[in-house]
Amino acid sequence: MNRFFIILISIFLLALNAEAKENPVEIGSVQWGRNLDKAFKKSAKTGRPVLVLFQEVPGCSGCQDFGKTVLTYPLLVEAIEEEFLPVLVYNNWGGEDRKLLDRFNEPAWNYQVIRFFNAQGHDIIPRKDRIWDIGGVASRMIKALETANRPVPKYLETVAMENNKQNHAVVAFAMYCFWSGEVALGKIEGVIETEAGWIEGREVTRVVYDNKKITLQTLVKKAQEADSARKVYLPGNEASLLKALPTGWLDGRYRKARASDQKKQLEKWKAMQSLPGLTRMQKTKINAYAPSSRSKALEWLSPRQRNALGKAK
Repeated sequence: MNRFFIILISIFLLALNAEAKENPVEIGSVQWGRNLDKAFKKSAKTGRPVLVLFQEVPGCSGCQDFGKTVLTYPLLVEAIEEEFLPVLVYNNWGGEDRKLLDRFNEPAWNYQVIRFFNAQGHDIIPRKDRIWDIGGVASRMIKALETANRPVPKYLETVAMENNKQNHAVVAFAMYCFWSGEVALGKIEGVIETEAGWIEGREVTRVVYDNKKITLQTLVKKAQEADSARKVYLPGNEASLLKALPTGWLDGRYRKARASDQKKQLEKWKAMQSLPGLTRMQKTKINAYAPSSRSKALEWLSPRQRNALGKAK
C-alpha cells in the first residue's frame, strides 16, 4: 500500500477517534501526553520518570493486541498514569514524531517499544524491545522505578508476579484447617496465590509461589513455623528435595474445596469482596492480612481501588 495513502488513513482514523473521545486500539486506555519536552520539565519538578511509548497507529494485529491487552490492564494503566509521565510517539508518522524518532534513534515502523527517561532525556534503564506482555512491561516499570529511586507500589509488584508465569511453582501443605492455612501462607513474601483443597482426605492449602522470590526450602520452613506444613505435597520433579519431611505427590491427587471454603476472611469483608478488578494475588494477600490488620490488607490495593472501596461503603 502507498505510504502516503497509509498516512492519510491514519489521519482520518485519528480524527474519528478524537470525535468519539476514544484512543486508537493500539494505545489502549492510557491517557497519553504528546509533548515530550513538556514531560521532561514536569519530571524535573516531580521526580516522576517519563514513560514513552513508540507505537504504530494504525498498526498490525500484534500492535492492536498489545493495546487491547497490556495497555488496558487496569492496574498497569493506573501505574503508568500515576507513577510515570506517559508520552506517546507515533513511529509511523512524520513531522514532530519523526523528529523524536531521529532524536532517540528509534526505527520507524518497529512495532511497540516502551522506554523510560529521566528529566534530562537519558534512558533510566537500557532500551529493550520485544517486551510485549503484561508481566514483562510491569517488570520493566518496577526496574525503572527502582533505578530512579522511586517507591514501587505493592499493586504493581502483584501485576508483575502474577503475570510472569515462567517463575511460578506449585506446592500444597496439609494442616489442621485450610482456612487458617490460607491466612498463614498467604502472608509469606513470594506467595502469589493460595487455595483451599483436599489430598488423601486431608485439608490442604495449595500455594502458587514465585520461585525467583523464594525457594521451596525457605517456603517450607516458613510454613512449618506457621504450623501449616504437617505434610508437604510436591510435584513429581521436586519430591526428592525434602527427604527429611513427610511428603507426598501433588500431581493428579489434589481436589479443590468448594467455593464457600475459599478466602473465608475476604468473605467477611463484604465491601472488599465485591470490589471489582481484584487480582488473584490481591485476594490472597487481603485474605491473609484482614484478620490481624485491615490497614495492612489495604496496602495491597491501588489508590483508585481504595477510592472505589471508600465509595462502596
